[in-house]
Amino acid sequence: MLLTFIFGSLFGAILQYAHVNRYDVISGLAIREDLTVAKMLSLSVGIGIILVNFEIASGLASYHIKPFLLGGIVLGGLVFGSGMAILGYCPGTLAISLGEGSLDALVGILGGLVGGVVFTLLLPYIKPILDTNLGKVSLNTSLGSGTLFFVLVVIIGVVFSISAFVLHKIDRVKDKKWILSGIALAFLNAIIFLTFVSNRPIGASTSYPYFGDLIIGLTNNSYFAKIKVPGHWELIFLAGAVVASFLISLIKKEFKLILIHNNWQVHKGENTIGRVFWSFIGGFILIFGARMAGGCTSGHILSGGMQLAYSSLVFGVFVFISFLTVGELFYKPKK
Repeated sequence: MLLTFIFGSLFGAILQYAHVNRYDVISGLAIREDLTVAKMLSLSVGIGIILVNFEIASGLASYHIKPFLLGGIVLGGLVFGSGMAILGYCPGTLAISLGEGSLDALVGILGGLVGGVVFTLLLPYIKPILDTNLGKVSLNTSLGSGTLFFVLVVIIGVVFSISAFVLHKIDRVKDKKWILSGIALAFLNAIIFLTFVSNRPIGASTSYPYFGDLIIGLTNNSYFAKIKVPGHWELIFLAGAVVASFLISLIKKEFKLILIHNNWQVHKGENTIGRVFWSFIGGFILIFGARMAGGCTSGHILSGGMQLAYSSLVFGVFVFISFLTVGELFYKPKK
């Protein structure tokens, strides 16, 4: 538990350093005015692809591929992307921004807990829609651990990394803190992957149904039994992220209770009731979509992308389609 808390603290500090946890930065990507999150994720996944696959090949770690549940991946990706655009956070950055004093992140967390509980209750009824299982498939399962596979690992990793710098050239935001955060996040995930460390990938969204179900006593079901171990790990992990971001913001004298951020004010005005309402709805949708797909930004896009898991790569595509489309519509300037 202590080691998990420390890893969560590092996770929080890494993302906070480049400000990629903040509402203005994530919503800025939704309206294509700030590419910081996309740059950092692309660089981190690119480096992580090489690190994780080679450490697995060396016998130091194992694959943790999420199953390709066709309905869950596609529909969950679309729902998750919509929630992220409206909310302006993902499951992990909610915790980090809460530590900085963002009250809308707190509301989003509450919405996410309710979304997690509702998903647990509805799962028996929607499972047939989600459960077309194509297996735990990845580039490795397709090609095996031969020369071609490792050549492609290096090529794909380099392409992802170069793409980050291409995005930086066209981005309006020229701050370069994302480079260090991207590299650090890749190495952190590679360390957590190690068999003798945690033997698992980074994740965040499972903690929401786990904690929500635990609070109301909804524990006597097969879904809670399935998420109990990863949910507990992720809850401790995110607790570390909250504490780290809180302490860092205090040290830097940046802690501030805030509900209305700049992007919201520009596009939606000063209506606090509106921000509270949409933060709750966004959090609910975000976590419901994440649980449909079996993962989120950190568990699927980051960790799954590093493993070149087909489920995670397809999830990422549908997330960004939905995220950018809903962002364009939701933050559309008033005429």
